[in-house]
Amino acid sequence: MSELCRDIVAESVERLDDPRLELVTITHVGVDADLRRAVVFYAALGEGEEEAGEALVEHRVRLQGAIGRQARLKRTPELRFEVDPAIVSGAQIEAALARAAVLDDRPPAEDGPGPETGGDRA
Repeated sequence: MSELCRDIVAESVERLDDPRLELVTITHVGVDADLRRAVVFYAALGEGEEEAGEALVEHRVRLQGAIGRQARLKRTPELRFEVDPAIVSGAQIEAALARAAVLDDRPPAEDGPGPETGGDRA
């Protein structure tokens, strides 16, 4: 059911004429066992996560209706929208790796004789 809901929501979002949703990907939908609630996880390219979330909330009823019609459910789950934490974690890891790469490219500090010179040995 989760995959079906994800497909329906993703297709419906593509059809919406809302510029805030142009760079949004529906990554996963988690549906409760009783089909009363579903969490739609999404990713937005760039800095548009908050705007995309607002747009999804505004179109919630339409998206729920699409699920009800296409899945032919008696009870349509109430949708809630959240930024996909896996995407956020991945972006944070990429940023950390980029910072580490910048640090690796720095020349060594000039604090004094390094292990190569060994200083004066008698």
